[in-house]
Amino acid sequence: IGKAKVDGSVARTIARICGVDLIVVDDIGMLPAGQDAAEAFYRVIDAAYERRSIAVTSNIHPSGFDTIMPKTLATATVDRLLHHAHLVLTKGDSHRLAEALAGKGVTPLT
Repeated sequence: IGKAKVDGSVARTIARICGVDLIVVDDIGMLPAGQDAAEAFYRVIDAAYERRSIAVTSNIHPSGFDTIMPKTLATATVDRLLHHAHLVLTKGDSHRLAEALAGKGVTPLT
């Protein structure tokens, strides 16, 4: 969407993203996001709202999205995400980390 902003094709890019049956946003909030990224995320969620299925993963509870984006955008985004949503909360340590520490799935470098 950042590239599309430069050439004026944001609406077309969002329409292309929303052309799929399921939109997946993985690990939102893992990296700092600026205003442009927050706005792009909101625009995709808004365009897909009640039209497409959306799956979002994050280590941040939706109530904390205002720590990764401006409060007004966070409120509007979470409002749309949680309306008709199935929220799955998990607890515990990372399964990947636990397996790695136990030596499972680890191939030594040669």
